Amino acid sequence: MLKRLLFPPVCPVCGRVFEERRLVVCGQCRHRAPRTHFAEQVANPVVRMLWRELHVTHACSFIYFGANEGFRNLIHDFKYGGMWRYAYECGCWLGKELKKSSIYADVDLVVPVPLHPFKVMKRGYNQSEYLALGIAKELGVKCEVRAVRRIKHNPSQTDKTFEERKANVENIFRVVRPERLEHHKILLVDDVLTSGATIASCGRAILKSTLDTQLYIATFACAIEKEEVVTKPKQEEHHS
Repeated sequence: MLKRLLFPPVCPVCGRVFEERRLVVCGQCRHRAPRTHFAEQVANPVVRMLWRELHVTHACSFIYFGANEGFRNLIHDFKYGGMWRYAYECGCWLGKELKKSSIYADVDLVVPVPLHPFKVMKRGYNQSEYLALGIAKELGVKCEVRAVRRIKHNPSQTDKTFEERKANVENIFRVVRPERLEHHKILLVDDVLTSGATIASCGRAILKSTLDTQLYIATFACAIEKEEVVTKPKQEEHHS
């Protein structure tokens, strides 16, 4: 009780103290989150991006990365700031969203995109693994974290073109336990989708190494501009 009085929960998105102690993000920010609603859309921008590189059943991202500074800070905190609990709770939040979609009803296994052991040692954890664990909890399915490994510590993707990003992540993943993935409808999970090169490389490794496998993809955020709704202007009426 004393700890709660001295250190009340603070929303990492807006910085306000709030009473919903079981949640990481306050109710107001959850309501105002820049959601994409891609989980309900068959041919959304994430699907169209990944279809060029990967045979994926469906793909989605939960929020727009660039639309809100507070949510960018939240992602930075769980990616680099040691706040693994934020990643887990965001995974639960995303899992609840996927559970509402009939598109993801057949998913029976969740797999996080692995980090190289050097990065895991540096950060202390793989943020995508905690996202995946939260999603798996909400979907009521298993999370498999040991079947795929990242075998190359590739340079940062920042400031690279699409073709450079694609070359940078080629053959950096290896499926070491294919029997744990075969005959499953797999949801592959990562934190932020930028060019799609990394998650596509991981997905290709899974599909090439397994039998009877379907692949779905979900990320917490995507660096895609929010598409504007274009309304066709009414034609002027011509009176005779």
